[in-house]
Amino acid sequence: MYTNERMRHMLFTPITFRNVTLKNRVVMPPMCMYSAADDGMVTDWHVTHYATRAVGQVGLIIVEATGVEPRGRISNRDLGIWDDAHISGFKRVVEQVHAQGGKIGIQLAHAGRKSEVVNSTPVAPSAIAFNEEYSLPTALTVQEIQAVVQKFAQGAKRAVAAGFDIIEIHAAHGYLINEFLSPLTNIREDEYGGSIENRVRFLQEVLIAVRNVIPAEMPIIVRVSADDYHEDGNTPEIVAAMLNLVKHHGIDIINVSSGAVIPVMPRAYPGYQVAMALVIKEITQLPVLAGGLITEPAQVLQLVKAGIDLVYTGRELLRNPYWPLQAAHLLQQDVAWPEAYLRGKW
Repeated sequence: MYTNERMRHMLFTPITFRNVTLKNRVVMPPMCMYSAADDGMVTDWHVTHYATRAVGQVGLIIVEATGVEPRGRISNRDLGIWDDAHISGFKRVVEQVHAQGGKIGIQLAHAGRKSEVVNSTPVAPSAIAFNEEYSLPTALTVQEIQAVVQKFAQGAKRAVAAGFDIIEIHAAHGYLINEFLSPLTNIREDEYGGSIENRVRFLQEVLIAVRNVIPAEMPIIVRVSADDYHEDGNTPEIVAAMLNLVKHHGIDIINVSSGAVIPVMPRAYPGYQVAMALVIKEITQLPVLAGGLITEPAQVLQLVKAGIDLVYTGRELLRNPYWPLQAAHLLQQDVAWPEAYLRGKW
């Protein structure tokens, strides 16, 4: 049984996945900045935004959902990694984060039927629109599925070339991989639909393709929606069962979120996804990254005490990029400050 003092200490001690060591358990999750132009290129905004969180001593920064192809973006203002021309911009971001002693990952994504890219037809496992305000997607053929798998692999190769420490595969929030996982959006009758073995096949093929093109020492995170919030949808137990079928292909961490595969809003409160994460951790025996409206250091302590390995805090890090430094002070933990800011240390 850990004491509160031991919990406080654990928050600010290093943790290692494969050959990547994070300085603490605080993670900035992917959050779209809508600050790219239609070409998907990194801008000065992205460099400043991510580097600032590294100055604030965030343990792991994960770059926003980045489209593996143009129609795979959520909007025309999202980042892309479908072209070698994108690499140099991401290198700028990675170098600035590394210069401040931080670690950084990138979320490889495909928006599927929720893409709102102008002059583009969205794709999905089945031709079902998200709601009446979204376009009707085209159901992918098996050949087209294989092409998208390769786009994830190509994006991963570019991420390695840019110097990222970690790859996250976006399989949550109602985007393409999540659409294959959920029976609410996948009504296919071929090898990609029906049973959990079939519904997880697309994620499995993406994992294999990505793992084959990245260094063995590079960790992979998979972000999942643990609950569809519908009686006929996925639950944490079902999602965990699917993850158990594919985890041997190189998953190192499960990033647990929930919802957004259908237009249903969950009842959100601080830590509302933690119980789901703990179910997935128990069943899969994989480390978990979890959160949800976490704003206070005491809340992070409780999550670590409950067994969560890494804690994400998104909105709070938008408001306060130096939140880890403030949290360390409030928890009476002495952590390294950037030399330039020592005069401001509590």
